[in-house]
Amino acid sequence: MFFALPATRQNDAAPISQGSLEPTQPGTIETRLWLQEHEWLYDLLRSEGNVSPTFRFPDLISACVSLVFLHDDAPARIFDFLGTQLVLRPPLTPRRRESMWLPQFELLLALQRSPANRHPNPKFQLDQLTTACVALCRQYGDADALVLRQARLNMADRAARWRGPRSG
Repeated sequence: MFFALPATRQNDAAPISQGSLEPTQPGTIETRLWLQEHEWLYDLLRSEGNVSPTFRFPDLISACVSLVFLHDDAPARIFDFLGTQLVLRPPLTPRRRESMWLPQFELLLALQRSPANRHPNPKFQLDQLTTACVALCRQYGDADALVLRQARLNMADRAARWRGPRSG
């Protein structure tokens, strides 16, 4: 039952999937996000602090991934959350289809391919890794401001890379 989000957002509830390598817009990759974390990001998206510019889901999700990966022990934090908290949630929990920017997807892809995600350990999918990053960001003090600040930093980094080096 989906009643926390407006009806226009309910139609994109997606079946559980491993994610898609198909770009949803240039430079992004489709992922899924568990409802609890999606609702938090939706509130952040609609918050008064999200202005000039207004960041959308790819920016917010990517900011969460970036923030988690600022820590040297990011893989351990992510797998600890997955193995102690996410694993206890109902496995058929609906997910929302969203996207993230390619640089942050590449961080999660490397994690998904890491030895920590291979036999004899459980295998976690992209949606679970993405959800873990958002959930871990929710635990930070002043999480909303941190995520919005990181979204600005990521945007500036993308703009600098897109523009390329200046010749002088």
